[in-house]
Formats: sequence, C-alpha cells, structure tokens
Amino acid sequence: MLSKNRTHLLTALSLATLTATLTACGGGDTAGTSGEGSNRIAQVPLQGEVALNGAGASFPAPLYQNWFVTINQLFSKLLINYQSTGSGAGVEQFIQGTIDFGASDVAMSDEDMARVSRGVLLLPMTAGSIVMAYNLPGVEGLKLSREAYVGIFLGTITRWNDAKIAADNPDLKLPNEEITVVHRADGSGTTGVFTKFLSAVSPEWKKSIGEGKAVQWPTKKGKFLGGRGNEGVTALIQQNQGSIGYIEYGFAKNNKLPMATLQNQAGQFVIPNETNAAATLATVELPENLRAFIVDPPGENSYPIVTYSWMLVYKKYNDPQKALAMEAMIEFGLNQGQEQSAALGYIPLPKNVRERVAAAADVIYPDYTINVD
Repeated sequence: MLSKNRTHLLTALSLATLTATLTACGGGDTAGTSGEGSNRIAQVPLQGEVALNGAGASFPAPLYQNWFVTINQLFSKLLINYQSTGSGAGVEQFIQGTIDFGASDVAMSDEDMARVSRGVLLLPMTAGSIVMAYNLPGVEGLKLSREAYVGIFLGTITRWNDAKIAADNPDLKLPNEEITVVHRADGSGTTGVFTKFLSAVSPEWKKSIGEGKAVQWPTKKGKFLGGRGNEGVTALIQQNQGSIGYIEYGFAKNNKLPMATLQNQAGQFVIPNETNAAATLATVELPENLRAFIVDPPGENSYPIVTYSWMLVYKKYNDPQKALAMEAMIEFGLNQGQEQSAALGYIPLPKNVRERVAAAADVIYPDYTINVD
C-alpha cells in the first residue's frame, strides 16, 4: 500500500523555511528548491508532473496562493494555480468541471451540489473575519453601532457626522463629509456572508435588500461604488477619502486600513482581531456535512462577522495522480498551511475541525491517509 511506503507531505514541510512571496493573481514562482525538505517531499509518489487548477473566492486567495507557491518550491512536480475570480464564478466553474477545485465563502447549496455528477466535498480550509474598513484621515478607533452600520449600507446615513455615529464616538472629530459606500460588484461569497449578517441584524435590511452573493444596492439613497474582488474593494477604499467598505480582515490588515469596532449581539463594541475572531469560531459546532454558517453569534467577546471558507473538491478524479495530488495539497493546508494563517490575517482552524476535514477528504485517494498534527 502506498500509505506504508510514502513520506508524508507534512513531515517534509516541517523542515522547510517559508520563502514564498505573495502573488497578485495565483501561480507564482514555480521553481523547485533543493535541500532535505525538497528531497523528502519528492517521495510523495507522483509519477510525473501534476498540475491542479483552482478558482473562486477572493477571501482566502492570499493564503491559498501562499500555500501553493510554497508547495511548488518544495515539490517541483506539483504545480497548483489559483485564480481569485469570486465565489460565484468559482462555484459555477466547479459545477461545469473546468477546474480541479473551487473555493467559496458560502457553502454550495444542495441544488448546486446535485448538479455535480462526480460528487462534492465541501472542506472548510480556513476562516476569517469580514471587517468594515474606512478611509477617514485623522479618525482612529471608530465605533459603529448596529443601527449605524446598517444605516450606512442602507444609504439612510449619508454623512460621517450623523448623530447616530457621533453618539458612540464622543471623543472623535467626525467630519461633515459624505459617506462613500464601497461594495462588491461581482458575485461574492464575502457579500453573501455580509448580507446574511445584516439580514439577521435588521428586519428592514432583510425586507429591502436581503441576502445573496449579489444584491441590489440602494444606490439612489447615497454614494455607492462597486469593486471586483476583495482586492478591488480594498483599492477603492484606499483611493476614496470618506469611504467605507466590507473586506476580509487580512486585506485590511496588510494594507494598513483602519477598521471600525462593531457592536455585536451582546451590545458590546468588539475590535476586529485574531483573538476576538477565534472567540467567535469557538462558539460554533461544525455539523456532519461541514457546512456551518456563523450568523450574528452570541458572546460578549465575539466579533460579529466571521465565516469559514470552503474548498470545493470532487469525490472522484478520473486521473488517480490528480487525486493523490489533491490529498497531498489538502494535507499541507491542514498542517503547515494553518501555521501561515495568522500572519496573513486568517484564523487557524482548531485541531478537531482539521481532523474532521482530513477524514472527509480521505475518500479522494483512499490509499493516502491524510494526517493531522
């Protein structure tokens, strides 16, 4: 059996030093590296070069691209390319079978999964927060109540010195400036999570806007701009003074954008950081199908907008070498990949979650048992 003869991918990678740099659109430097780690990882029994192509959510893109560049530097036989196209496009490409794996911040529906004849595994491979990043020079530590942030995105609060914002920020000098709301212009799992949260918080939002990967923004009520991907929304916030938008925490952190402190279900104002996001994740019990939606979580320390991000993989691959490569890639992501998560602004998955994901993924190539440290 292969499982008796191979050296695990995770063992080899534990000896290596991360030297990859993030790339903007996937792929990255595909030159292999030499040394003990590279030689040992090469014992994963691929019979030749294997290329895997993935696409989907922009939310986990920096993390996934980092993983895949690192893997190829250590194991030149395995080439993994990931394109940040948005969750909606990624799910559709996965259903059409034009990619080897997809990614989405909103788990696929039963109806969409039924369209995939090869079977579907939804694997939560990372998690993170969605934050409200803003561009307001001289204003730091902005607090937004539930009424205030719903009003901003509904377009009913249109100026930064509005009384509903000023009430929770008595020590800040808020300008009499128009608010520019920046949102996603593409089909987006980030939008799906964000609008699902606002629908839980506000009956008015639920009735007038609702939830989904794409919604009709109330552009007639205020100034709204749309950007493609977390990358596009981040850029628009940077370029437009007086703007606010929703993006993944890592994008805000790595671009040094200020983030609003948000009021949670318990009425507490919670700073977006790794500790508070992990507190939110700890309140969630992952179900058998691995599809857990975290909507307006309880707990005084819980940051209110946290989500898993799922990798979409097939249960069956026609090429057994691709199946083996997929399991090797998943094993890396569940081990060394999690060690890279916090530095990039993501929440490392708890061991019990990683073990559940590994067990589910073992059906892809049964002779390769995924181990979790």
